[in-house]
Amino acid sequence: MKLNTIKLYAIAALIALTAYNCNNDDDSNTEPIGPDFSGTYIQEDQMGRPAVNTVFVSSSSKDDFNTTIPSNQGAAFQTMFQTNLEALSPAYANPGDTNALGLDSATFTGLLATDVLNVSLDGTTTFYDGTNVLTGRALADDVITVELLLIFGGEDFSENPTLSNDNVDANDKEFLTSFPYLASPW
Repeated sequence: MKLNTIKLYAIAALIALTAYNCNNDDDSNTEPIGPDFSGTYIQEDQMGRPAVNTVFVSSSSKDDFNTTIPSNQGAAFQTMFQTNLEALSPAYANPGDTNALGLDSATFTGLLATDVLNVSLDGTTTFYDGTNVLTGRALADDVITVELLLIFGGEDFSENPTLSNDNVDANDKEFLTSFPYLASPW
């Protein structure tokens, strides 16, 4: 989802909440009218790791993947992920081939098929910094390049160099040093 789309959704939500909570009758003793949360809601989409979902979930399985709870995703989708990884990347062409994390295609796709973001509560928070792997995600982490390296780079990140970097090395604007930390929009 693009940042502008997220901002539009956030603005729409703020307007909706404001509209529900505004009341021009200061003498009213009635409870404010709020959104109605009764009913049944279903999950339509999930994107803990959007690039992984986009690349490894086959088109015909997108809806199933997006509505499967993460604890069931590994068993349901690991084989599909492995098939798609091995078809996509020559770095996993031979049995026993591993990536820089030492993970073969079955182990790596078992990790990827569960669409959650892990967070270290007591250590470094990073997608990958050479030592820490998938312990969270800092805003400046080059997530796509790390994913490309793990998919195409082989055991030491040297295989398939033209496929292992998106060549976008920084955000187009500096991140803020205080909350909300995201760079201001153009």
